[in-house]
Amino acid sequence: MQVWHDISAQISAVTNTLFKIKESRSIAGGCINQAYCITDGAQRYFVKLNTTDNLIMFEAEATGLQEIHQSQTLRVPLPVCYGQNDHAAWLVLEYLPLNGGGRGHAADLGKQLAAMHRTTAKQFGWVRDNTIGQTLQINTPSSDWVNFWRTQRLGFQLDLAKTNGYNGKLQKLGEQLLIDLDKFFSDAPPLPALLHGDLWSGNFAYDDSENPVVFDPAVYYGDREADIAMTELFGGFPTDFYSAYRYDYPLDSGYNIRKLVYNLYHILNHLNLFGSSYRHQTEQTINTLLAEIR
Repeated sequence: MQVWHDISAQISAVTNTLFKIKESRSIAGGCINQAYCITDGAQRYFVKLNTTDNLIMFEAEATGLQEIHQSQTLRVPLPVCYGQNDHAAWLVLEYLPLNGGGRGHAADLGKQLAAMHRTTAKQFGWVRDNTIGQTLQINTPSSDWVNFWRTQRLGFQLDLAKTNGYNGKLQKLGEQLLIDLDKFFSDAPPLPALLHGDLWSGNFAYDDSENPVVFDPAVYYGDREADIAMTELFGGFPTDFYSAYRYDYPLDSGYNIRKLVYNLYHILNHLNLFGSSYRHQTEQTINTLLAEIR
C-alpha cells in the first residue's frame, strides 16, 4: 500500500533511523480519522489517516500537542511527522500504551491541568486556527475575552447553524444572548490560559505507569473555566479530579452559570455536526442563560 511506504520513508527521514512497516493494526475509537498502530518489530507509532484535504487539521493538531508538551505539565503523545501523498493525509505520533479512563490517578490529572492553565499568553486565541471535531475553530488573537467568545465561538457557530438551516427561534434566542453576553462576566477578566480545548472523557487516559495523558486537543488560550466546563458536559470526570484542581487553582464565583456559556459552544457544534437531535438542548441552554439575566 503506497501510503504505508510513504509514511515509512518520512519516519525514516525525520528520525534518521530506517523504519519499514512490518505490521499495521487498526485501532478503534475515533469517529473522524482512521487510526493504526504500526511497527517494524522494534519501534511502534500511532498513525491517523484521513483524506488529503485534512492535512491542515493534522498540522494544527501536531502544533497543539507541542504547545501542551512545552508547558511541561500534562503528558501528550509527541508528534513525529505529518504529510500527504495523492491518496491520503497522515499524522504520526509517539505510541503510548493507554488503559483508558478507568485506572490511574484522577487527582494527578486535576493537578497537572491546573498547572497547564497557569501557562498564559498575552492575548486570547492562538497563532493559528484549528478544528473542534471537524469544524473550523477560529483563533484570531484578541485582548477582549468576551468579544472573542461572542464572535469567534458562539457567533461563529450560530452563523454556521443558520447556514445549516437552523433559523427562527434558535437564531432569535442566540442573537439576544450575544447582545447580553457581557452580563455573565462581571468578575475580573480571566487570564489567557493554555487550554486543551476539547477536554471530554474520551480525550484523556492513563499510560502504563498510571500517569494521565491527554490527546486530540483543540488548543487555544482562553478562560480556564472553558476546559473545566467541558469536563462536565458529557457525564463529568472523577470527583478526585475536581477536588485536586480546585485545591490547586480555585474557580471564580459565577462559574456554575458561566459553564453553560462555555458548553453552549460545544452543544452548538454538535448541532452543526450531528443534526437536529441537539436543537432542543441548544435552545434550552440559551433559555436557561437568558433567564439568569432577565
